[in-house]
Amino acid sequence: MKPALWAVCALLLVSGLAPPADAVRRSHRTGHTTRAAAHPTPPQPMHVTIMDGDSGAILHCEDCDTPMQPASMSKLMTALIVGDALLQHRITLDTRYRVSENAWRHGAMSDGSHMFLELNSDVSVRELIAGVIIVSANDACIVLAEGLAGSEQNFVAMMNRRAQELGLRSAHFTNATGLPDPAHVISSADLARLARYLIANHPELYRLYAERTFTYNNHTQENRNPLLGAFDGADGLKTGHTDEAGYSLVGSAIRNGHRRIIVFNGLRSMADRRSVGVELMRAAFEQYATTRIARRGQQIGEAQVYLGSRATAPLVAQNDIVVGGPQAVLNGLRAHIVYNGPLRAPIAQGQVVAQLVVEGPDYRTMRFPLAAGQRVGGANWFAQAWEGLRVTFAGAH
Repeated sequence: MKPALWAVCALLLVSGLAPPADAVRRSHRTGHTTRAAAHPTPPQPMHVTIMDGDSGAILHCEDCDTPMQPASMSKLMTALIVGDALLQHRITLDTRYRVSENAWRHGAMSDGSHMFLELNSDVSVRELIAGVIIVSANDACIVLAEGLAGSEQNFVAMMNRRAQELGLRSAHFTNATGLPDPAHVISSADLARLARYLIANHPELYRLYAERTFTYNNHTQENRNPLLGAFDGADGLKTGHTDEAGYSLVGSAIRNGHRRIIVFNGLRSMADRRSVGVELMRAAFEQYATTRIARRGQQIGEAQVYLGSRATAPLVAQNDIVVGGPQAVLNGLRAHIVYNGPLRAPIAQGQVVAQLVVEGPDYRTMRFPLAAGQRVGGANWFAQAWEGLRVTFAGAH
C-alpha cells in the first residue's frame, strides 16, 4: 500500500499508539514476563480512487485502473440509463411498468436487496428508481430494464453502449443489478467518473442518494451508505457487497463548495466499510489538493510544422487541465509536450496533435490532449518545390 493511503488507514488505529519495539515487558513485582496486546491490522481497502469531483482529477489511485467486480455499485449505470430516458422524454416518473415473473423471481424473491415488489403489480418509475437508488432494489432494476428495453439483456447492451460513449474503457456489464459475474467489471477510477457524470447531469436523481429511508409495500428500509449522517457534507452514492467483491463503496461529499468522490472495495465487514469510508473521505478533503495547469483553449506551447503556411502551430488545452494529489507530490511535478513531429500540413483547428505529459515522484503519469489552436494550411507550390530541391541536394551529399 502506498504511504499516502497507509496514513489514511492508520487513522483507524484509535485505541492508542503501537507497542514499542521491545513489546515484551516485565513485572517488577512478580518477575513474570507479559506481552503487550497486539493491535489489530487496520482494514485494507482495495482498488482505491480519490477524485476531485469538481475537475475530475484523480487525487489518489491504488490499483484504480484494474477492472473489478463492482457489485451493486454498478447500479449507478442502471440509474443513469433511466435518467437519460427521462431527459429524452421517452418516459416520465409516472410511467408504470408491470412486475414480471422474471423480475419477481430473480429480484423480489432473491436473497439480495429488493423493495418487496408484488408479482404482476404495476409500479411507477418514480417508485422504482427510488428503490434502486435508496435501497439498491434488484427487483426494481429488472423491472426498469424490461420496461425500458424489453429485456434485461437488451438493457445491458444499452449500459455497455453508454459506458463506451462516456469513455469508461474498463466497463463491461452483464446484468442490471450487479449480481456476481466474473465478466461484470469496471475499474474504481471509471466508477468515480461515472459517479461524477451522474452528479453533474442528473441532479433530480442524485438528490435521492441522500435519502436515509425508503418505504414501499409497508416495508421501510434504510439506506446502507455509511457516510450519510457520519460525515458532514456526504450526499451519496452507492454501497455494494458480494462474497467475491467484499464490502464496497462509491461515496461523495461536498464541503466549502468543493466535492470529493471516493471508491473502494474488498473489505470484510460493514463496520470496516464505515470506518474506512469516513476516514478516506476525511483524508480526501484534508490531505489532497488540486492545481490548474491550463484552462480549456489556453495556449501551452507550439509544434513545428512541415510544409505549412506557417512554421509552427499553437497548441492549446482541449479541456481544463487539472492535476491533484498530496501537496508535497504536486510540488515535484513536471510537464512536457510530446508529439510526432514535425506535424504535416494541412492541420485543422481543434485537431488533436500533441499531448501534455505530467509526471513526477510518487505520481501516476497523466497525459492530456493538446489541439491545434488555429488552422495551418499547406505551403504554396513554390515553397513545396523549393523544399523538394533542398531535400534532393541534401540527399546527394
